Amino acid sequence: MSRNPIAPSPDRLPRLLPIFPLAGVLLLPRGRLPLNIFEPRYLAMVEDALAGDRMIGMIQPADPACREREPAVYGTGCAGRITSFAETEDGRYLITLTGVCRFAIMRELEGQRGYRRVAADWERFSGDLIEPLEGGGAVGDGGGLDRPRLLAGLKGYFKMQGLSVDWKAIDCTPDERLVTSLAMICPFSPSEKQALLETPDLPERAKLLIALVEMAILDGHEGDGGALRH
Repeated sequence: MSRNPIAPSPDRLPRLLPIFPLAGVLLLPRGRLPLNIFEPRYLAMVEDALAGDRMIGMIQPADPACREREPAVYGTGCAGRITSFAETEDGRYLITLTGVCRFAIMRELEGQRGYRRVAADWERFSGDLIEPLEGGGAVGDGGGLDRPRLLAGLKGYFKMQGLSVDWKAIDCTPDERLVTSLAMICPFSPSEKQALLETPDLPERAKLLIALVEMAILDGHEGDGGALRH
């Protein structure tokens, strides 16, 4: 295993972290999350991040239906580093966050320029900074990814969702990248996204991903009375 030379080492992860609460949005280590930033407080957050360590913490509101300006949030999120930036003519920022490491909130601090900040604890998740070996790494070695089972489930799941897929590209995608990408892009519920985030390691996340795909297929069939009668 190796560590991304650009990513901060454990002792250089920031203790103070701006957070961006967004329901149903998942960022995982080494995942890439495009964001369209237009709200003034988050424009300010991006500007401050670009002037500093370029780190922003993605986290979900504990109640996805809450419409408060500062909703209660889950205790665990994932910090990402701004790895691309563009400004539109109408004043929006188009950024990409690349996931670095998960964090636990120790306490919330006084806000800055309208956005929220927390004291972050990284210790439990220091392993996120270590990249699995190409071609499978920790997932393959630990037996956590039953790839044939996952692919079989995905065929039914994507058909149910009405999505077309480049299966050749999926076949060539290493285990960690595949699990991370699917966990981030599949339309799971906010609570399911949080469960994927909080799994202790990649093998456990792979197992949960397979379970969620299979449960979604089962629920879809149960909701189709005609399908059950054939």
